[in-house]
Amino acid sequence: MILCYAAGDGLGHLTRLRAALHTLGREGPVTVVTGSRFASDARVTEGWDVVETAGPAAPRPDEVIVDAFPAGLRGELTGLPSGAGTTHLARLLRWDAYRPLLPANPPRFGRTFVLEELDPAHHAYLREISDEVVPLALTDPPSEPVDVEGWLVVHSGPDAETLQLVAYAQDMAAAERVRPPMTLVSPARPDGLPPHVVHLDVCPAWVPGPDVERIVTAAGFNAVRQYAPWRERHRMMPFPRSLDDQYTRAARARGGR
Repeated sequence: MILCYAAGDGLGHLTRLRAALHTLGREGPVTVVTGSRFASDARVTEGWDVVETAGPAAPRPDEVIVDAFPAGLRGELTGLPSGAGTTHLARLLRWDAYRPLLPANPPRFGRTFVLEELDPAHHAYLREISDEVVPLALTDPPSEPVDVEGWLVVHSGPDAETLQLVAYAQDMAAAERVRPPMTLVSPARPDGLPPHVVHLDVCPAWVPGPDVERIVTAAGFNAVRQYAPWRERHRMMPFPRSLDDQYTRAARARGGR
């Protein structure tokens, strides 16, 4: 059994975890510890046993995978189940904000996979607590394309951010003097969405169909990674996060780094 810690309430940790399991060829039972509001969506967590805490009655795992935060979202992880392989998936963090949360006795990992360029101090810390630190390029499981015409706005929320992305797309269209059809892919239609914007609840939604002319997203890890093959069509609007550095990620993507 594989035990995965995917802290956070959004979709990003679960999407990254599914891509990592697919890339590494991990098979067998998977238990995911998460507080994500998407945990009950079968399209996201199909085939997983999802729990909010890993209780003492849980079977002993063969491998433990900790996503994004090496000691948990709040620094709550101080040890991992004994006798299991231990893996960490490392993405860009606001390291100055996260470092004070580290416990005195943080978990150690047999292997850390670095999924994107990290803050140098973050990378140095991972070398201290890992037997091996290696890069890993994620590959997502196959999915059907989002077959729509015009511009595609993709965001899982919150609604205020989703509406900001739609407004950003509308401003770009006005500046370019074009009036493309617009489709929003989001779990729910937010109140205030302009009536001419079509709403779709599609998951996963990272493969654009052949008639998609523009893709508009935030600058989360998965959006930037998944839409990299369509960089010339992809526009991103970073949002502030307490621990994720979307602004640095967006700047790197725009600069071709």
